[in-house]
Amino acid sequence: MKIKSIIYSVVALAFSVSSCASQNFQQSINAAKDAVNSATSATTGGGALSNDEVINGLKEALTIGTNSSTAFASKLDGFYKNPMLFIAFPSEAQKVKDWALKMGMKSQVDQFEMTLNRAAEEASKDAATVFVNAVKGMSIGDGFAILKGADNAATNYLIEKTSAELKIKFTPIVQAAIDKVELTKYWNPIINGYNKVPFVQKQNPDLTAYVTDKAMEGLFKLIAQEELKIRKDPVAQVTDLLKRVFGSVMK
Repeated sequence: MKIKSIIYSVVALAFSVSSCASQNFQQSINAAKDAVNSATSATTGGGALSNDEVINGLKEALTIGTNSSTAFASKLDGFYKNPMLFIAFPSEAQKVKDWALKMGMKSQVDQFEMTLNRAAEEASKDAATVFVNAVKGMSIGDGFAILKGADNAATNYLIEKTSAELKIKFTPIVQAAIDKVELTKYWNPIINGYNKVPFVQKQNPDLTAYVTDKAMEGLFKLIAQEELKIRKDPVAQVTDLLKRVFGSVMK
C-alpha cells in the first residue's frame, strides 16, 4: 500500500504541474488514482480476484488433476510398477504371507500382489467420473485460504470433504475390478492353506475394502502431484482461469 500511495503522489504531481491553473488539486489526485488503477488492472488481468474466481480455479485444477491421475493409474503397471502406488500384501495378514513364503509359495504370493495392483488399475478406469462429480459438488467457503495454503491444500480439502462419499461410490467399482481380474483365485489357495494350520488365528481380510482404501490413497497422491505442478509450473496452467488464479500466487 505504501508503494501505491507514493505512485499516486508522483502521478498527481505530474498531473498538477501539466494541467492548467484552474484545475484544482483534488481533480489531479482523482486522475492519478484512475491512471494507477488502470495500470494495476492491466497487469493483473482485470482487477483483483474474487473468491468465486478462486473457487472455480481450484475446482478446475482438481478436475484436471483427477482426470490426469486416473488416466495414469489405470494404465498397465500404473500401480504395480510404481513404488509410490504399489499395493503390497495386506499388513494385517503378514503372518499369512510369512507362512506362504516359508511353505515355498513365493510365486503365489507374487501373483496375488500383482493381481491386487491390477484390480486397483482396473478400478481407476472408472474413477475419473466419481472424482470429478465429487469436485463439482464441493462447497468451498474461503477459496483464498486454500489457494494461499500448502502446495497440496486443495487435495487435502478434497480428501477431507469427500472421502466418505467417494469410498461408498468407489467400492462397487473396485469389487467389479476384483471380479474381473479374478483376485480371489490367487488369494484363496494362500488363505485357505494358512487357515488349515492347527492353532493359528484364522485370517480373512476384506480384500475389497483393502483395495478400495489403497487405490484411493494412491489416486490422492497423484492428484496432489498434479496440484503441485499447476501451482508451480506456468506450463501446467493450461486454461486462462488457471493462469489468472495460480499465476497471481506465483507473482
